[in-house]
Amino acid sequence: MTDLRPETLADLRVEIDRIDADMHASLIARGEIIDRLIAVKARAGGGSAFRPDREASMMRHIAERHRGRLPLDTVEGIWRIIISTFTHVQAEYAVHADSSAGDAAMRDSARFHFGFTVPLHTHAGPAAVIAAVRAAGTDLGLVRLHGGIAAGPWWRALAGPDAPKVIARLPFVERPGHPAGMPVFVVAMPSVATPATEVLVYSVWIDRWRDGVPGAVASVGGEILEQAAGAEGLALLVALPGEPATPGASSPDDAAGRLRDALGATAADVRVAPIGSHAARYDFSPAVPT
Repeated sequence: MTDLRPETLADLRVEIDRIDADMHASLIARGEIIDRLIAVKARAGGGSAFRPDREASMMRHIAERHRGRLPLDTVEGIWRIIISTFTHVQAEYAVHADSSAGDAAMRDSARFHFGFTVPLHTHAGPAAVIAAVRAAGTDLGLVRLHGGIAAGPWWRALAGPDAPKVIARLPFVERPGHPAGMPVFVVAMPSVATPATEVLVYSVWIDRWRDGVPGAVASVGGEILEQAAGAEGLALLVALPGEPATPGASSPDDAAGRLRDALGATAADVRVAPIGSHAARYDFSPAVPT
């Protein structure tokens, strides 16, 4: 016989408790996989602690299938904390953050993306963050992207094979009113991360500014993120489309060559150095009615 009585608050609370218990059990089960994961990586000769490429793919799928009343902010934050914490369980690491432009926004970004289990250390400026990441070897660094004119060309410290590199840009999911919407680069030593290569990042030096520079960068699909002038010339932080956005840009060297050629028509001396890459950001902005 079918129960036709109306649902009560007690019925709904029982259902909520069951769902909460299932979620907790799933987290416990996820944790129990860690030892097996570590063993598999050991048999394979080790592996990267950080997988920005996989994280971006997973977050893209979560955003695409999300629905209902629960804000995506909450889902993204929970997922980020789960990933960051389980990575910390596998291989302990800390996050070093540039707080030179104010502590609150950077702490919001760090805690939203890495939670409270992962240790957070703040530093006065990008140079100190990059130095800390280099010294630790296994840690991550967060450097704020101000856009426009930078106080100094901090990104030049990322050039060279033994220097830290950009491995991600946060937040990955972009939308109006993001609770941790301040744009930051994540930097790490190359040996601890498997990079995503949809966007390639370069340190560029030219002898001086010319009006044709922005057009030259745009001609190869690039974007000038920041610039800083000095006695030696002008330093640019440039992002270029990589794979799979531009099939012709099959490697950082290929993209760097095209950028160098484009700028060569406007500058007497051009130097281009790859300093990392990251996943293309996922735009979750609401559709504008037409």
